[in-house]
Amino acid sequence: MSKETTKYDLVVIGGGPAGYAGAIKAGQMGKKVACVEMERAGGTCLNWGCIPSKALLSSAELYQRMLHAEDFGFKTGKIDIDFSKVMKRSRNVADQMAKGIEFLFKKNKVDYVRGKARVEKGNKVVVFEGTDKGKTLEADKVLVATGCKPRMIPGVEHDGERVMNSRDALGMTEQPKSIVIIGAGAIGAEFAYFLNALGTKVTLVEMLPKILPIEDNEISDSVARAFKKQGIDCHTDTKVEDIKPTKTKVSMTLTKGDNKEKIEAEKILVAIGVQANTEGLFGEGISLDMDRNYIKTKEDYQTSVKGVYAAGDIIGPPWLAHVATFEAVQAVRGMFEKHKPEKVKLFPGCTYCQPQVASIGKTEQKLKEEKIPYKVGKFPFTASGKAVAAAHSEGFVKLLVDKEYGEILGAHIVGAEATELITEYVLGMKVEATAEEIHDTIHAHPTLSEALMEASAAVYGEAIHI
Repeated sequence: MSKETTKYDLVVIGGGPAGYAGAIKAGQMGKKVACVEMERAGGTCLNWGCIPSKALLSSAELYQRMLHAEDFGFKTGKIDIDFSKVMKRSRNVADQMAKGIEFLFKKNKVDYVRGKARVEKGNKVVVFEGTDKGKTLEADKVLVATGCKPRMIPGVEHDGERVMNSRDALGMTEQPKSIVIIGAGAIGAEFAYFLNALGTKVTLVEMLPKILPIEDNEISDSVARAFKKQGIDCHTDTKVEDIKPTKTKVSMTLTKGDNKEKIEAEKILVAIGVQANTEGLFGEGISLDMDRNYIKTKEDYQTSVKGVYAAGDIIGPPWLAHVATFEAVQAVRGMFEKHKPEKVKLFPGCTYCQPQVASIGKTEQKLKEEKIPYKVGKFPFTASGKAVAAAHSEGFVKLLVDKEYGEILGAHIVGAEATELITEYVLGMKVEATAEEIHDTIHAHPTLSEALMEASAAVYGEAIHI
């Protein structure tokens, strides 16, 4: 493409949950906006993360339900898995959603620029690779939202076939007979559930003392028990060493203290976290304050360079799409409205394995560590009529509240639809609601959400159904 320069109120680099949301928000405000994306609108989350993985999990859940059809009064024959079709559906879902973002760009008059870009002096954005290579965009303000990529194990060859990251795993066309998943955070746990549910022999390894390390201890323990029952081989406090891929398998050593165990698998999936996409992002003379390889921002999301802002995974944890979207919208409102941007203080975290996990606020172990006086309310889904009727009675709701005033300090759910249920507690914490106010709110019957009300009542020993 020939060189050309276009002027904008805002140029966004990155088209993921932060980037596209920021661009669309500015477009809604009547600003002249461009969004530069090196692959496809929607970024990692929509194309190679959150959305396609949920499509895979939906397939796994349906398959597991069909295997238990007799429990509901239905006789079925043998159910065959067409793994390539399962994966193809996942890709089709991602493609459909990406087209939706591209439509929203047009609707909100956001110029969609394809390619890899860098920030130059004077708030210029130069596209140096891709379809629109050679294009220069001049902007009053620049929002950097380039996100993160999977982190790999140093010294281990990443071939995308035997040694995979999450993106590689989403592109598989054949089901592996066996796999070792390194890292038992949300991504590792979700892939462990998906592949095990379809019949792959799964070994899940975590170097920390428990799977889902950031969750409340009782929640992690509950998922660990469920995974063991499902047939997933979980190893905690364990390191994976001496990884040696061949053309047909991968061998490795699991090390726990002084104990070493040599194992083999058809593939390994590395799910040990992410690292920032900053390579080639800044031109000569552009130097931003950084925290490791993440961009440091002020309260208004502006970086150390005037007119250059950043939001989403590129500015560091918690590396969640919904947090990224919130940050970008806050940043854009701060740029163009008389609005004081809000930094993220509270956010829900969700893991979509079965049983699902969702949480917000402090864990019980954190409250103990900080010596904060608290009370606990718990309610099991075995006491929920709706959960039992739907054969989803695994798990519980756990609510942590201030001992004196009853204000919600943390909420943790493991079980069916936990990721949908958590939002009631998210709103409760946002408006500083008390457990008593949740308890005094009429919840429809029969619903899973009644468990939230009952857990609130359980704080004071007043739950009806336990």
